[in-house]
Amino acid sequence: MSYGGAYYDEPSQNRGPNLRLVAALIVAAFGFIIYMTHTEVNPVTGKKQHIGMSVDQEKALGLEAAPEMAAKMGGAIDPRRDPRAAFVARVGRKLVELSEARSSPYADNFHFYLLDDPQTVNAFALPGGQIFITEGLYDKLADEAELAGVLGHEIGHVVNRHAAEQMAKGRLGEMLTLAVGIGASGDRRGQSAAMAAAMVNQMSQLHFSRDDESEADRYGLRYMAQAGYDPSAMMDVMKVLIEASKGTRQPEILATHPNPGRRLEEIRSILGETYPSGVPDSFTRGRPLR
Repeated sequence: MSYGGAYYDEPSQNRGPNLRLVAALIVAAFGFIIYMTHTEVNPVTGKKQHIGMSVDQEKALGLEAAPEMAAKMGGAIDPRRDPRAAFVARVGRKLVELSEARSSPYADNFHFYLLDDPQTVNAFALPGGQIFITEGLYDKLADEAELAGVLGHEIGHVVNRHAAEQMAKGRLGEMLTLAVGIGASGDRRGQSAAMAAAMVNQMSQLHFSRDDESEADRYGLRYMAQAGYDPSAMMDVMKVLIEASKGTRQPEILATHPNPGRRLEEIRSILGETYPSGVPDSFTRGRPLR
């Protein structure tokens, strides 16, 4: 551009590196490096997993978080005052002591809680062995074997370190979301992308993967059988969840343990492979719950 015979060059918008983009790439790369280099070999399964904490750290984290998690669902029922809570703890301990779970590094750290929430249908496990079942789910179960199916499945999640894996993935997602936010700062369209990335990250961490669910079901079935419980009761648990999903309120357990219909078919297939002549009559359904 000319002003009175002199020439003035307008500063180029593209001159020099885009510092926001560089920073975003550094953050994203850092997140990937942390995720890929923090690995542990599962002491039970022998699998190499992307987990950013030791077994002892899992135990400590679960114990620390257990009271707060219980409080969000009415609190843990005192087993000294309610025989149902004592029964949950007793069945859980039986599963651990009479199965291969007793050889896991979590064996001395498993605790089983009945939560004072009759409205919510849910069961879940924290890293390290803190396992919960709500009154809402407990009251829908027919017998001891079905309770063992629920608890055995959660023990399977703990032993396979699924929650710790999901936490590592969540941290990676947070780093990538931060990177998107940095790269998009100052740009309205970019800010929308950052919000979308945050939502995708949140939704992706909402439930266990299909492989996690299948793995926990397989281990739960194994632990049930080793403790003497009829493993076919796990199919009845899936039927309970299918029936509960027909109500106006979606069961909370379907957020973390999705698609009971598909799981029912997989469990039926596993039982067919394990017991080609049928599930032996020597297994027990235990005492009725209602």
